[in-house]
Amino acid sequence: MYYANAINMADLREIARSKLPRSVFAYIDGGAQDEHSLRHNESDLACIRFAPRVLVDVSERRQAISLLGQQFASPMILGPTGMAGLLWPAGDLCIARATAAQGVGFCQSTTSNASIEQIANEGRPDHWFQLYVQKDRGLTQSLIDRARDAGCPVMVLTVDLPVPGARERDARTGFTIPPRIGLDNIFDYASKLGWLWRLAHGPRFGFGNLDSPNAPPRALTTLAEQVGKSFDASVSWKDLDWFRAQWQGKLIIKGILRADDAVRAAAHGADAVIVSNHGGRQLDGAPSGIAALPAIAEALQGKIPVLMDGGIRRGSDVVKAMALGASACIVGRVGLYGLAAGGQAGVEKAITLLQKEIDLTLALLGVPDISRLDSSALFESHSI
Repeated sequence: MYYANAINMADLREIARSKLPRSVFAYIDGGAQDEHSLRHNESDLACIRFAPRVLVDVSERRQAISLLGQQFASPMILGPTGMAGLLWPAGDLCIARATAAQGVGFCQSTTSNASIEQIANEGRPDHWFQLYVQKDRGLTQSLIDRARDAGCPVMVLTVDLPVPGARERDARTGFTIPPRIGLDNIFDYASKLGWLWRLAHGPRFGFGNLDSPNAPPRALTTLAEQVGKSFDASVSWKDLDWFRAQWQGKLIIKGILRADDAVRAAAHGADAVIVSNHGGRQLDGAPSGIAALPAIAEALQGKIPVLMDGGIRRGSDVVKAMALGASACIVGRVGLYGLAAGGQAGVEKAITLLQKEIDLTLALLGVPDISRLDSSALFESHSI
């Protein structure tokens, strides 16, 4: 199937699967260990039921939002997802340009294949930057400085990856950075000629924010090895005060699943929190974002915005999250499915699908303006 013919996200996912080598698709599609948390991200959203109102004028509908001083056409921010360049040449730039064209947000990952400056200069200058704290605090400081100089209005500090989760699907398929082609997978790779051609003719693989421009080609490694060598497992609450002092823009803490942690983040100067289990890729058995969201939203009582991440596959999922207290949703995999299926145009297709589904859900729910959503739009008997 051609990406333009996809009618929902499941179609785009299958197109992505058909175009990528097995190990690369497993990397973007998989989770940790038995993948319970990965599955619950979607199944917990599916358990929630709507309570539609009737005889409401829904002839005009609005899904635009204002968030942290920015205006978005829809309550979605794509990313942060690393290594998009494996799926399509200049993949991060494709996502940045697609989000700009569709009027939604974009958050660039520390492990992006493009640099902060490339995204700002060639994609969109108002993008958010997501920070993994490096053991080399000088490098961490330089990333903060570069994001500031590039004009990023928001820093997203990810706090749920002190060590890498056990991503067993990656281990089974032999996923490495960069991809390794050997006797055990040569036929799989050979069947993906379009992907091989794009990879061969695209930019040299690397990490735009972490690699020296004059560094030799990266040696084969696993993602876990890369994380273990570079990311700082000692980060604690006392460090958050340092980050707050270094960063004068908006600061979001990503990876919150407990209400007391959310309240503490706000007390340390966070401007927003992202409720997330890292897409089910870290602690298997952690609650889904949607399961943790209501208690966190209630504890914060509107003091700072609460965003939700994990399991968004339909526009109706975004509506459910906002009815339970989210100000917007972070969407990751859907953008990667679109990117693998058709580059920038595929990402735009993925965003458009979600936007149309949000609009349809609002109309059928009897809520013409997404800003008026609250828990009354859901049946009280819903359980996760």
